[in-house]
Amino acid sequence: MGHDAVSTPNLSFGREEEPGSGTPYARYVRLEELHSLQHPRSKVPAELSFIITTQVMELLFDLLRHEWTLAQQALREDEVPAALAALRRGTHVQDVLVNSWDLLATMTPREFGSFREVLGEASGFQSSAFLRLEFLLGNKSEHLLRMYEEVPATHQELAGALRAPSLYDDVLALLARRGLAVPHEPSAQRYQPLPQVQEAWHRVYTEPAYADLAGLGEALLDAAERVTRWRQKHYSAVKRSMGDKPGTGGSSGLTWLKRSAEQDVFPELWTVRNEL
Repeated sequence: MGHDAVSTPNLSFGREEEPGSGTPYARYVRLEELHSLQHPRSKVPAELSFIITTQVMELLFDLLRHEWTLAQQALREDEVPAALAALRRGTHVQDVLVNSWDLLATMTPREFGSFREVLGEASGFQSSAFLRLEFLLGNKSEHLLRMYEEVPATHQELAGALRAPSLYDDVLALLARRGLAVPHEPSAQRYQPLPQVQEAWHRVYTEPAYADLAGLGEALLDAAERVTRWRQKHYSAVKRSMGDKPGTGGSSGLTWLKRSAEQDVFPELWTVRNEL
């Protein structure tokens, strides 16, 4: 009986805080609000899966941004182990993001086409959380801010992110502080590979004095590889569910996604492998 008393969960708890608001768990995770956010615009069963998967991805974008921002803060303080820990946590988030596409990958063109019209011009391309991640990766483009001109708070936040250091900028700044000759000033333009940066990574990977930075390079590659996997899974899911039709947001659809999937993140970490 003593064992049963210990193993039985507590079914009675204080409710004086918010009467009628459910269990402490429900209050903590805002359960009622969370489960009230799905509003399909059609009667097609597949639309609910599409909405929930998209919402889950948006939450994971926020979590990934949190981890990459922590990594940046650690890098600025020369705390490489803390930066590595944040990047590794981030790779687990990325793995879930990549696998999230499996929830949509088997949607047939008939299923997607039966509710695509209700999306109007809505497209994942318009996600401000996703764009913030792109800026953190160094994939910056000022003209994309036009999408948010009528949402001042979002526009201002993204404009700040556009001009702030990317994750890679902070990595290169750390390399510079460690005596490696690399340009590392933040830019509002898309990052372009530089021979000086590739030479710096070559030294990192070949000189024992930089062994800890080599570990950082590998952690960055783990993140970069998952970015590519995400883009490839996105491409495959769209190709399967709608073929080569134009995107709902006005993009060229598969052509745009394929070009995106072919762009390496942190490019010198890939090209330096030709010399190692």
